[in-house]
Order: sequence, then structure tokens, then C-alpha cells
Amino acid sequence: MTSNPEPIIQQLQREFQDLLAYVTGPDARAQDAYTVERALFRRLLALGAALLRLFFVTRAAVRPAEPVMAPDGTHLIYHDQRPTTYYSVFGKVCFGRHYFTAPGQAGLCPLDAELSLPARCYSDLLREWATYGATDESYRESQTVLARILGLPLSLQAIESAVGEAAGDVTPFYQQPAELAAPPSAATILVVQADGTGVPMVQPPTQAPSVRLAKGQKRTKKKEAVVTSLYTISPYERTPQDVAAALLRESARSEPAARPQPVGKELRATLEGKAAAMSQLAQRVAQRDGPHIQQRVALTDGAEALQQQVLTHFPQYTLVLDIIHATEYLWDTATALLGETHPQRLAWVRAYLEPLLAGQTAAVITAWAAEGRDPTCTVLQRQAVRRTVGYYRRNRPYLRYDAYLAQGWPIGTGVVEGACGHLVKDRMEPSGMRWTQDGAQGVLDLRAVRLNGHWEAFWQFHRHQHHQRLYGCAAPALAWAEARALAWAA
Repeated sequence: MTSNPEPIIQQLQREFQDLLAYVTGPDARAQDAYTVERALFRRLLALGAALLRLFFVTRAAVRPAEPVMAPDGTHLIYHDQRPTTYYSVFGKVCFGRHYFTAPGQAGLCPLDAELSLPARCYSDLLREWATYGATDESYRESQTVLARILGLPLSLQAIESAVGEAAGDVTPFYQQPAELAAPPSAATILVVQADGTGVPMVQPPTQAPSVRLAKGQKRTKKKEAVVTSLYTISPYERTPQDVAAALLRESARSEPAARPQPVGKELRATLEGKAAAMSQLAQRVAQRDGPHIQQRVALTDGAEALQQQVLTHFPQYTLVLDIIHATEYLWDTATALLGETHPQRLAWVRAYLEPLLAGQTAAVITAWAAEGRDPTCTVLQRQAVRRTVGYYRRNRPYLRYDAYLAQGWPIGTGVVEGACGHLVKDRMEPSGMRWTQDGAQGVLDLRAVRLNGHWEAFWQFHRHQHHQRLYGCAAPALAWAEARALAWAA
């Protein structure tokens, strides 16, 4: 393995001249754009590999200054040059590094720490691309994309390992103080939301699969992922009539003003349970709170266990029942009493929805209870009414929609409901997909980083953490070098 850069430089010069001849010579006149573009990309990958090897050989040509010390202070003696293999986005690159050792000591190549080489052969950039792809598609799809575009035979195990290593740094990343741009002065409401959705899990090996499922039995068991969201928002005053018209999709009524958008929206999901999710959320909320926050709101559906966890972890917040879930009970009751296609079903829902939004919950409950006592009601109709009455009575403290609307608060869990879909279900529930808890949690953590728009900051943090664990010292000035390279490329 040569350490002389001259042959590599001469090879690069020849390859570059060949590229110029390819695009300007007579053969190019007979080619279409697709063919030339594809050929150039492949040849530029090879050129990139040669340039990267030149970089490594140039850096490795200089013998490190002595003394070279082991972590325990032992003086290490120069031995020879040791080869290593580095799989980059350009392909495989091999080069040698100066190696130092001593009796009873593990060998050391000082250049490895200087270059922040990874523990295994796969480069940080290649691991990042594989990991980023795995947050959106299956491991196999990420493998296929890299193989098709870069021609790299990356194993599924390598991708899964990269995901696991990176996911371990998500929690420390979010435990750092939040570094957000100054929020708009009008975004004075701090909002937290929580909901749950299922993740299909791998069947335990000790549990033999059923030959035939019993009625109501499912072959795949799910574990709840508790999804949380955090953001600030500006007040948005509406009337009960405005909200009722929007919920009932009466387009004739226009909204009184442009709806403000969430600021600094942050999503997370955990399989560790409701208490762990709320504790994680509370830590992040403490970093986002401040003197600019004037009101604090928490939104959930009617799941009592989740509500109790929110009340425990956010005692200073006003808990609001999601209006969409509350409205669904109205529709269910209307269907039970009138039927799915009854022409008065919409009018029945509107007749109760507007008073509910106006804070007349007690009157609404009383009216429903009277309907349930109507002797013409069937047993099933009475059961539906009792179910709705019980739901509203239990949640009555969280149904003060007139006060919430007057203060311009959000009353719907649309942000976290959407997150249950695009954060969890879209990645966790493609046909036939099953997860271990660790595997699912790792992907959920990294997918949240991506959807939160924090990927670049997170990956830089992960690289520094990985370097610290591997070499026991602070990483080189990676951010500065990256910034200069990106500025030059732009």
C-alpha cells in the first residue's frame, strides 16, 4: 500500500482529462442527456474515491510527533503502518496509518482520532444517509436506494446498527437547552398535546402461532406508542358559531381571521408508557417556558389514564378535552337515535354542538338524559345516550369551551392526531411489518428528529458524541470545517 501521493495525483489528472474528452469529443455527439449524465455520475464517484484516498494518503504521510501516549500515560513505541478500509459514499478506500504500541497495551493510530474515523469501516456520511433513509422507509428500501444510486452493497445489519447507535443520542440531544429562534411576540400560548396509537410487535418466540384465530382475536399484538407534541401559538379568538360551522363543514361561513400556525413544533413518541412520555415532555417544556409565555394549555382525548398523567406532570396547565372527540360522541348518539341517513341528523348535532361550545354543558347533559328516558327509546338507544352522558359528565371540567375560545386557545388535538399518523403509523404499520421494542423506539426517535427539522443539528451532535465515546477526547472542529465546505460548495 503506497504512501506516495504522486501516482494518485497522476491518475487523477488522467481521469479528469478523460472526463473532458468524454463530454467534448465526437462520441458525445451521439449520446442523449440521460446516458451522459448517468455515465458522468458513475465516473465522478470513482474520481471522488481517488480524491478521498489522496486526502488520506497525504494526511498519513506525516509521521505523528512523539511521544505518543496511551490513555493510561504509557509511552508507546512506533511499530509500522497499519492498513484500514474506509467505506465512503464514493466506495471503498484503503490506506495505511502510522501505528504505535507497547507490551501489554492496545495499539494506537493517532491519525484515527485526528480524522475522527468511525469505529467500523462505514463513514459517518454513509451512515447518516442510510439512517436518514431508514427513518422514512424500511431498512431494505434504504439499502436498495444506496445500492442503486451509489452502487454500495451495504448490509441490512450495518443499517440497523447505524440506526441503533444514532438513536442512543436522541435523548441526550433533547436534554440540551432548547436553541430556538426568538418566538414571535404574539405566540404567547404554550401548548402540549398527547395521544396514543398502536405499534405491531414481534410475537414472542415462546408463543406458538394459532392455527386458527378465535373471534375477535388478532394475530399481531400491538404496544401503545404515546405521542406528544409541544409548540407555542398566538391567540385566535372564535365564536361558538365559527367553530360549529368549521366542524360541520359549513363552507358558507368564512373564518374571521387568518389562523395562526404553531411555532417551534416538536413531536416525540415513546413505547415506555404514559408516565415516561409525560416526564420526557415535561423536561422539554421546562426548557421552552419563559416570561414570554402568558397561558399554558394541555389537550388530550377522553382517555382517563392519559388525562391523569397530564394533570400530574402539568399542574399549572389548563386541561382541555379535544373537541373532535367530544363531537364524535354527538354523532354517535345522533346515529343511535335517528339513524345514519336521517335528514335531521345534522340539525340534531348542531342543536347540541353550539350550546356545548357556548359553555352550556350542564344544560346539554340534562337534555340528553331526558332523551334517554323517553319511553319510545330502544335499549340500544338508551345505552348510547347513557354512554355519551357519562363521557360528558366525567369530562365536564375540561369542557369550558366558551372560556377557551374567548381567550383564543386551541381546542383540538390536530397536531398530535396528525403525528400519530405521519410519525408512527406511516413508518410502523406498512403491511407485514413487525417490531421489537428497541428497534421501534430507535426509529421513532430518529423519525421525530427528522420531522422536527432538527436533523442537521442532531447529526453533528451525534458525531461529536460518537467521537467522544470512541477516542475519549473532544472531537476536532467538525462544524467549522463543514461550514466552510458548504459555503464553498454554495
